[in-house]
Amino acid sequence: MNGDLLLPARGLLFDNDGVLVDSEAVVVRAWSRWAVENDLDPVEVMLAVPGRRAADTVALFVDAAAVPAAVADVTRYELEDVADTTAVPGVLELVPQLDGVPWAVVTSGVRELASARLTAAGVPLPAVLVTAEDVTAGKPDPQPYLTGAARLGIPPADLIVLEDSPSGVAAGLAAGCAVLGIGELALQTAATAVVADLTGARWTGEGLLLPAAALLRS
Repeated sequence: MNGDLLLPARGLLFDNDGVLVDSEAVVVRAWSRWAVENDLDPVEVMLAVPGRRAADTVALFVDAAAVPAAVADVTRYELEDVADTTAVPGVLELVPQLDGVPWAVVTSGVRELASARLTAAGVPLPAVLVTAEDVTAGKPDPQPYLTGAARLGIPPADLIVLEDSPSGVAAGLAAGCAVLGIGELALQTAATAVVADLTGARWTGEGLLLPAAALLRS
């Protein structure tokens, strides 16, 4: 259809939160609870959360020795609330089209939480799941997406990263991938193209076809 956009690729690297699953309300509740318990400003803490590993976020607010316990607390709060996680629009229609297509989830979350959120949202677990435990440097460092590309066995230039946060977009671009931004926050980034969500997105065998109606920037 006129105005649709095809992003050529051999495979896909999905961020999780905000791209595959909508966990925003859960994240806000968990991190706000942690902030209040530690006499911190919840608004200031939340500004530091998107796209970062929990360890990298809490390290901005507590001493290094307190980081492991803080990560454990936040993760526990998020796991207790995981049932409220839902799929982002279009995801449950797109993922079944990827049978036989190399794809991975590359998230700043820990493995237990990422898996729980995908399951709660009804999204099948991928064969390749790169989590906070798998890297020594989190987004915006390119290491997470380079790790995902290596595990798929596909050069980064042949992959599309799907991201919603500025740090995630930066990581994907630094890794050498095309980046599809998801949501209005991605309009502030250098993402290759930006869509509202994945409604109507289709895998064509040559890449990801995005309907004109979903495009915020192309």
